Amino acid sequence: MQRREWAEVEAALAVVRGRFPKVVPVTAETHAAAIALARVHGFSFYDALIVAAALEADCDTLFSEGMRDGRAIGGLTIGNPFVANAP
Repeated sequence: MQRREWAEVEAALAVVRGRFPKVVPVTAETHAAAIALARVHGFSFYDALIVAAALEADCDTLFSEGMRDGRAIGGLTIGNPFVANAP
């Protein structure tokens, strides 16, 4: 994995914030949902926290290179952006 300079990271975050201005906070309920997802689906806690937050934000697609491409949880589908058939 290549390390990025902080200025590049900040620029990328500015683009994301511009495109998705509504930020959903991570709450105690998000953490509880993550624990349940980790238990049921075998995710690490941090992956489960990402999935829980995406579900709470009503996302339909979650891009991740570290989770199984095409996996569906509730109304959420996980897609690897580096796979040829990514959504």
